[in-house]
Amino acid sequence: MSNQSKPNVKLGVVGLGGRGRGLLGLLLEMDDVEIVAVSDNHDDRMGLAVEQAQKAGKPEPACYKNYKELLGREDIAGVLVTSSWTSHTEIAVAAMKAGKRVASEVGGAASIEECWQLVRTSEETGIPCMLLENCCYGREEMAVLNMVRQGLFGELIHCQGAYEHDLRDEVAMGIEQRHYRIHNYLNRNGDVYPTHGLGPWAKCLDINRGNRFVSLTSMASKSRGIPLWAADNLEEGHPAAKADFALGDIVTTMIKCAHGETILLTHDTSLPRPYSRGGRVQGTKGIWMEDNNSIHIEGQSPKHEWESFDGYKEKHEHPVWKWYQDEGVRGGHGGMDYLVLRAYVESIADGTEPPIDVYDMAAWMAVTTLSEQSIALGSAPVGFPDFTNGKWIDRPKQTEGFYDL
Repeated sequence: MSNQSKPNVKLGVVGLGGRGRGLLGLLLEMDDVEIVAVSDNHDDRMGLAVEQAQKAGKPEPACYKNYKELLGREDIAGVLVTSSWTSHTEIAVAAMKAGKRVASEVGGAASIEECWQLVRTSEETGIPCMLLENCCYGREEMAVLNMVRQGLFGELIHCQGAYEHDLRDEVAMGIEQRHYRIHNYLNRNGDVYPTHGLGPWAKCLDINRGNRFVSLTSMASKSRGIPLWAADNLEEGHPAAKADFALGDIVTTMIKCAHGETILLTHDTSLPRPYSRGGRVQGTKGIWMEDNNSIHIEGQSPKHEWESFDGYKEKHEHPVWKWYQDEGVRGGHGGMDYLVLRAYVESIADGTEPPIDVYDMAAWMAVTTLSEQSIALGSAPVGFPDFTNGKWIDRPKQTEGFYDL
């Protein structure tokens, strides 16, 4: 959708690594968006952002090493936070206090306190904060969501999601490539990147809108994959080959929901494997599984047999993806990056709540800290804070807008 009849949305971008510049490129393609200013700790990255604007035929953004100077500008309506994981909350809180609507890239929380900081700041200032969880806008995920809403799976019982992605090279060479992921892997043992596998199914389960997470239990395997890869592929004596990584190669988390549903999450990025988000949605009338693109709906599918999901996906295509295919799919990660950015931009233009709000952001990010606690306690169950303070019981199921989830 577009907002051609409305004033352009003026944005700032804080954090210009690979992900930040990727999203910046998409925003520069939008006729109703102006990138007024950018900020990063590294001059060369800001220079690359200016070059992007020039190549797109757009005005050069102002550059600030100190993001607080960017937040001081009165002409900015919103701020994208695309910096390193552990800086997201600090910048998002400062942006909300400055009156800027926030869109934060994904990552796990460093503490439960910072999740509360996000919630309380948004509530006190009245400024919305959106998590840019692009996987909520994947074509398959949205088709499954549409089927859940239509009741094809019956009552939901169990969901599974994962971040299964061979990142051994990225992590092992993190120091020289100025990538923050390695520092988390060296020092933390938990599901450090939970929201890709969790977000879409949290929406299917109405988390924070009639349901909530109650507790979780996590377990981590031993850690071997990254040092072995570094020893085989990098120069002799490379620090990663000798490093003692805290993060287990496979981290498994089980979440219990208020109405009895369970969610299985997996973090698997340190061993050889193809990419997957490990999706599975199972209810009283059927089951969908991502990895074999398969589905079984009782009364429709042959008894005890899988069917291809392709026909169901076309038949139950989400309205957003029907429109998107007519308009032309664009952007990264199969098109979902563009959709999540449009959801944010249009929530500013229309003055509506974002479809992935601060309560979602806090609950999904909190899995990292809670999983660390559970693992440290020998996989003991850990209680889940209710970041809505009871409002989850009767919050409306839907938000306004075309991109509602």
